[in-house]
Amino acid sequence: KEHQFHFFVCKMLALRNARAVALRATRYSRSPSAPISSSCRLFASTPDLTDSTPPSSSAAPTLDNEDVLDFTSDTTLSGTPSPWAVFDAWGAGGDVHASLDDEEMKVLSDESVAIPFTSSDREGMGTETEILETYDKLLKRRSSVHFGYPYNLMYDHKELHPFMKYSINNLGDPFVTSNYGVHSRQFEVAVVDFFAKLWKIPKDDYWGYVTTCGTEGNLHGVLLARERLPDGVLYSSRETHYSIFKAARYYRMDAKSIPTLPMGEIDYDALEKELAANKDKPAIINVNVGTTVKGAVDNLDRILRILKSLGFSRDQFHIHCDGALFAMMMPFIDYAPEISFEKPIDSIAVSGHKMLGCPMPCGIALTRKEHVDKVEQRIDYLNSVDTTIMGSRNGQAALYLWYSLRKKGVEGVKKDVMECLETAAYLRDELTKAGLTCRLNDLSSTVVLERPVDDSFIKRWQLACEDDIAHVVVMPNVTREKIDLFVKDFKEIAEKQGRMAPSSELSPLSKLVSSSWGGAKVVSPVGDFKAE
Repeated sequence: KEHQFHFFVCKMLALRNARAVALRATRYSRSPSAPISSSCRLFASTPDLTDSTPPSSSAAPTLDNEDVLDFTSDTTLSGTPSPWAVFDAWGAGGDVHASLDDEEMKVLSDESVAIPFTSSDREGMGTETEILETYDKLLKRRSSVHFGYPYNLMYDHKELHPFMKYSINNLGDPFVTSNYGVHSRQFEVAVVDFFAKLWKIPKDDYWGYVTTCGTEGNLHGVLLARERLPDGVLYSSRETHYSIFKAARYYRMDAKSIPTLPMGEIDYDALEKELAANKDKPAIINVNVGTTVKGAVDNLDRILRILKSLGFSRDQFHIHCDGALFAMMMPFIDYAPEISFEKPIDSIAVSGHKMLGCPMPCGIALTRKEHVDKVEQRIDYLNSVDTTIMGSRNGQAALYLWYSLRKKGVEGVKKDVMECLETAAYLRDELTKAGLTCRLNDLSSTVVLERPVDDSFIKRWQLACEDDIAHVVVMPNVTREKIDLFVKDFKEIAEKQGRMAPSSELSPLSKLVSSSWGGAKVVSPVGDFKAE
């Protein structure tokens, strides 16, 4: 129900924004892109972790990896599903907490937490205190075995707790004060200034704001691209986060899903071929700075070289970088490829609650100021301007991000990043020693592994799965002690129940043994398709 409500709200907001885009397109005499089929699904499907049946070749259609899918009219799955955690907690790096027993779980049942209409309805219900104490216990348990989703749960914001009693709303533009006085704009601007410096864009050339999540940053970045190049074609890899293709549907854009290399990067030859076939239209390219499932980073410099070789001038292309997790990590890695505005990119979106850690989802969108001028509208009611996706905006999030950055500093963030990378390598090595198939991309803390056959194990460790693979995203709360326990449990299950066989010759698990990942030793999955 919670997810249905979330989807309903997103849908209503998206429809409102889509209408606004259409109105602006009419006002500026712009020709809208080709309409989307009315049968097009609004949301990409997400793996159902409650289904204990292992995936099979008949359950998932096989795509030729050389095919470019046209999502203007194609209704098949677009993008990689983004897993959502259902909780956040502080101090999750300690011991693994025990599971709740049946009686405790009854306290959190739908009947127990229902809101009574009458005094008679309240009879037999637990008290609010009892329910919340049990809920806190549940969150401690789940936070202690939080492996599959990229959230840093190691944070301490007690100093900010007194501010939760205020309704802090940064409605309107962060740089244009409104009549609403209970805001955190000064903290939000400080956060934006930090990331502008991190990604090397001059003081007077940038604009940005604190978003509700990385998806909102992507929706905003693609909206700016659509307004700047209304006839442009959006190009993004098949392993892109689903929000990019969601934006294409919302804004009625022509979008191409480009095949990927085995380790998750965009297929550069396929991209070049598709760009050449559409040279008569501007190019809008989403560059993945860490894909959702494999943590792969698209090569920005190579993409720029392709654009130059094909003769695209600077006013004929627009580049958005989806850096949900890794754009927050790469600047702190020595000798990593640079993602910055010193190169001809136009916007970056990153999540704030992932690497930095925050009790509520949030993010940062940063772009060149000239692009925002195209969507700015004066709102007298606010005594400010409308430049963001949302109207009312959570001022608490800006305060929490500011606090994290001030407390940690550049050196503190770098320490967290390097610890995650080293621990991810440790997990990869331990899984390999245990005889399990796994891979780790360069610059990544996401360890991709064969999907466990036991669904209860998947739920216990909250693994994110796609077809016949799963992954662990190593964050500061994923310690080596927990990894040892995880590998021990996984190995025992594999010995007792067997290992996952690839669902097809082109399945994600089959591609984990590809040499394009590098020369590291890798355990082969069960089965030999060539021999069979």
